[in-house]
Amino acid sequence: MNDNDNDIKRLSRLTAILIQLQTKRLLTARALADKFGMSIRTIYRDIKTLEQAGVPIITEEGKGYRLMEGYRVPPLMFTEAQANALITAEQLVLKNKDTSFIRDYCEAIDKIKAVLRYNVQDNANLLSERTRFDQNNYLERNSNSLSDIQFALTNFRIVKIEYTNEKDQTTIRNIEPFALLNTENWLLVAYCQLRQEFRFFRLDRIKKLEILTEEFEPHKMTLQEYFERYH
Repeated sequence: MNDNDNDIKRLSRLTAILIQLQTKRLLTARALADKFGMSIRTIYRDIKTLEQAGVPIITEEGKGYRLMEGYRVPPLMFTEAQANALITAEQLVLKNKDTSFIRDYCEAIDKIKAVLRYNVQDNANLLSERTRFDQNNYLERNSNSLSDIQFALTNFRIVKIEYTNEKDQTTIRNIEPFALLNTENWLLVAYCQLRQEFRFFRLDRIKKLEILTEEFEPHKMTLQEYFERYH
């Protein structure tokens, strides 16, 4: 890894540490080291770097680090009801079978918690701890492509996939993502260039995925119009 890559990696970690400090009242160097897979000495250096950059970090001897009350980046505010709605939605997301979707949502929730006022933040953390939906926490996460497909769908990018059907036959094809349906498994509605028609694709059967640089012409219809036309 070159120096530029190291700098980018460190900047990313510093930003993540700042988000964590804004998410919780008090964090220990050990907790930060464990979260980011770094040594405690590295965390000490990172905290010092943030302080030198003007971030008001308060060290509570023997307890950990916290941000000065009132320090917020960026200046975005949620009401407590809005925060609670997002926290409740987080528990529904955790039932999802796509690991990329869970990861991206949870990272977004961390950023949202970071900009809440302390009293709302404490209540949101409490609600998160006390809210559970009936679910099998050991349910297999059987896909990891939802985030990439969402990007391709909204940016009209052709996707190359290796797909295994219900007969265990594998084909490689280029598709034009059109819509996503959430059933027991995620389903993608896409125009298949191989078959020259719209098809359903189960995300858990997509074995490999590549977003191509080539764009496709957006399909001029709504999802409702698609169902009316093809079903």
